[in-house]
Parts: sequence; C-alpha cells; structure tokens
Amino acid sequence: MYGRKSAPQLKDRPHPSRGRTSQIRWNTLREAGAGTRGGVAMHIAWPLLVGTLVLCLVAGAAAGFFANVRRQKRLVETTDQAVDARLAEAERQAERVRREKVLEAQDEVHRLRQDLEREMRDRHNELQRIERRLLQREEQLDKKLEAVERGEERALAKEQAAEKKLAAAEEVRVAAEKELQRIAGLTAQQARKELLSQVRREIAQEEAQMLRDSQERIRANARAMAQELISLATQRIAAEHVAESTVAVVALPNDEMKGRIIGREGRNIRTFETLTGVDLIIDDTPEAVIISAFDPVRREIARMALERLVADGRIHPTRIEEMVEKAQQEIGEQMRQWGEKAAFEANVTGLHPDLVQILGRLKFRTSYGQNVLWHSVEVALLAGYMAEELGLDGALARRAGLLHDIGKALTSEQEGSHVQIGIDLARRYHEDPVVLNAILYHHEEAEPTSPISVLVAAADAISAARPGARRENLEAYVHRLERLEELAAQHEGVQRCYAIQSGREIRVLVSPDEVSDTEAALLARQICREIEEQLRYPGQIRVTVIRETRAVEYAR
Repeated sequence: MYGRKSAPQLKDRPHPSRGRTSQIRWNTLREAGAGTRGGVAMHIAWPLLVGTLVLCLVAGAAAGFFANVRRQKRLVETTDQAVDARLAEAERQAERVRREKVLEAQDEVHRLRQDLEREMRDRHNELQRIERRLLQREEQLDKKLEAVERGEERALAKEQAAEKKLAAAEEVRVAAEKELQRIAGLTAQQARKELLSQVRREIAQEEAQMLRDSQERIRANARAMAQELISLATQRIAAEHVAESTVAVVALPNDEMKGRIIGREGRNIRTFETLTGVDLIIDDTPEAVIISAFDPVRREIARMALERLVADGRIHPTRIEEMVEKAQQEIGEQMRQWGEKAAFEANVTGLHPDLVQILGRLKFRTSYGQNVLWHSVEVALLAGYMAEELGLDGALARRAGLLHDIGKALTSEQEGSHVQIGIDLARRYHEDPVVLNAILYHHEEAEPTSPISVLVAAADAISAARPGARRENLEAYVHRLERLEELAAQHEGVQRCYAIQSGREIRVLVSPDEVSDTEAALLARQICREIEEQLRYPGQIRVTVIRETRAVEYAR
C-alpha cells in the first residue's frame, strides 16, 4: 500500500533542476528506488542484460577477427602478386644486363685480339729489323776479321823483317864492337857501356821526335774535332748568348702600336726591315718589340728610328724612310764624335777622318763584356806610359795601341779576322810600319820588329787581364794563376816559371845543365798532362819550356 501510494508521488514530484539530463537522472533514481513491484523485476533482468551484452561482444570480436583474417589474406595475396611482378621484372632486367655485359665482353675480347695482333705485328717487324741489323753487323764483323787477318799477316811480315833487321843489327853491333876494340883499345865492358849510352841518346832523340810528330798529328786531328764540338756547343747555347748581345728592346706606349708598326698587309714592317737591315720581332711581349741584328750599328740605327716613329705616331713607308735616314746621319755624327773623343783621351793626333769614323764604331763593340773603344784607349795610354819610361816614342806607342783592334769595327761587314782587317785599314791610310807590326804581333801572327809592338801586346794583355775588366772573379783568377805556377815549379831542373796572358800561357825556364833539349820536350808534355788532370780552366793553356845556354867571358 505504501509502495503504491508513494510511487505516484515520486512520479509526479518535480525535480528541483530544470535540465533534461537532470530529469533523466532523477527518473532513473526514482526507478531504482521504486517499490517492491519494480525491485523484483530489476533483479531478474540485470543478469540477462549482462549476458546478452557479453554474447554481443564475443560475436562482434569474432566477426572482427574473421574480417581481419580475410583482410590479411587479401593483403598477402596482393603482396605475393607484387613480389611475383617484381621478380619477373628483376629477371627481365637481369637478362637485359647479362646480354649487355656479354656484348661488352665480346667487344673487349675483339679489341684485345686486335691489340694483340697489332703488338705481334710490331714485334715481328722489330724482330725483322733486329735480324737485319744483326746481319749487317755480322757482315761488318766478317770484314773486320778479314782486315784483322790481313793486319796479322802484315804484322807477321813486319815481325819477320824486324827479326831480320835485329839479326843484321846484331851482326853490325858485333862488328862495331870488334872494330871499336881494335881502334880504341877498349874492353868489351867499356865498349858496351859506351854503346848503351849512345843508344840511349838516340832513343831519347827518337822519342822526342816521335812526340813532336804525334803532337802535330794530334793537333791536326783535334782542330777538326774542336771545330765540330764548338759548332755543336754553339748551337745548343746560342739562344741565350745571341739574345744577350744582338738584340735591343723598344718600349711601346700600348699594344695597339704594334698593329700600326706592322701596317696594312705588313708594308710598314717590310719597309723598316729593308731600310735598316734588321729583324723586327713583334710577339706577345706586352708593350715592347725586339730588334735583332748582328751588326750593332744597324741595330742602333733601327732602335733610334723606331723610338722616334713611335713617339711621332705617324708610321708609313715615307715617314719610316725619313726617320731611318735621320738616324743614320745622327749615328754617323755620334761615331765621329766618339772617335774624336777617344783620340783626344789617348792623346793621339793626325788620324785620318775615315779612321776616326771607323774608330767610333768600336763604341758598339764589346769583347767578353768589355767595351772595345775604351779598351783601345786604355791600351794606348798603358803603351805610351811604358814607352816613355823606356825612352821610346810614346806618341807612336799610343797610336799603335789605339789602332791595334781597329779591325773589330768591321768584322760584321768584311770577311777575315780583325787583325787582317786592321792591317788592311792601316795600310790603306798609310800608317807607320810600327803600327802595322803592332797590330799583327798583339795576337802573335808575326815577329816583333820594334819594342813598341811588344809594349802594345803587353798593354793589351794587361787591359784584358785586369781584375774586373772581363767579369772574372779576382780570387778565382789569382788562385788559378798561383796553382798553375806551382804545378810547373815542382819539377826538377825548373828555375823559374811565369803565368802570362791571363793564365792562357805558362813559360817555364829550365837549367840547361840539368835538362837537355829532348828532356825539355818531355817536360812540356808532362806539365800539360798534369794541368789537364789537376786544373779546371776555360779554353786552352800553352806551355812553353825555355832552355837557354849562355857562354860568358870577360876581356881583361
């Protein structure tokens, strides 16, 4: 009763809350807290509800599991298909690569086969060449063997002839010994000693004569070999030496000037080279051109003309001709002035104007780095000083010293040595015979006819050998001369020795009592051999052994 009455009251009783959710919760609470009629029903329905839910969950899980299994099966099938497709593609790719590699291997085999065949052909050709050379050498050896056999036959014949000569000589010796004993009354022992002494003297004389003959033959052969070796050496080293002494460099304001110097179709450069006689080298050198010529006068004229053309800017054949002519006139005037200045400094007067002009050309000539014009002035002054000290004609000595190298001014224009050219010039202008002889003697091409010739040669050697004149180190120069004299002085019989001509000659004075004429020749050869083995020197050194015998008596 209580439950029936209270249920409507709970059902109809409003919830203080106004929301729908609150109302639902209130209804649920109301149903849960209902009376006995609702409580029994709830106790019965709750297990059924839970069981149903469990069954639903188990059925859902089973359905999801089987669905997942089917999905995994489909995924596996799809993966197998993809793998099979990739395997098939990989097999096709591998087959294609295999075919390519096979083709490459076939090409490589073909190339190697061709290389091998070519190498075999080359080796075959080389073997054929070697075989031909061997055959040639075999033929040469056969010829040499035949020559040796003929030489042996000749040697055998000579040996037999020598034996016959020895036998005849023995007979002569025995006869001479008997005759000597009969005439001189000498014993056999005394005669033997006398004969041996005579034979030794004859052998020494024959040895010296053979040495002289051998030296002459060696010099003749060595001269030809030396010319060949010098020409080969000159070809190898001519580039730097010639570039140093035969070229001049002209600076340009810009590289565009090179095109103006060349001119249209090269007419400007052809005109310039034709008028000056030089080679104009225009290369990649920035802002510079090179003038090349062996004649220093032509090179100087070309340099002066080109510098003026570049400064003027007007470069055409007519202008080039004008500038070259002006340069020639100025160079001629400068040479005359230099010749006059040199003659004035050397205190030489009365020279022919043409000789003065030629003398001025030596300003452009150098020898071992030494200017020939100022070298000539120095030789003139030295010769003049020495001549005046000796009471000789100092003016004539200065004149000969100034003109001793005059021929070097024309060596690029005339054939022959500078000595011969100088002699021709001096004769043409009627110079004194002493001057002619000095020009010849300073290179020992004639015997001196005047003491002035000897003084000029000495002054020339002093000027050339003066330390620093020709770029030679003083210490090495002095050491070489001292060592040269030491080598010669250590031999027996040597009294004095002098190194002269800048070390190009050594004169050895020997005692006539200790060294004979034949021994003097052997001594000269021995000193030469020691110099060759122990010293290092440029060019050649002349060894002169002097043996002088004097007889002195006093009248009382």
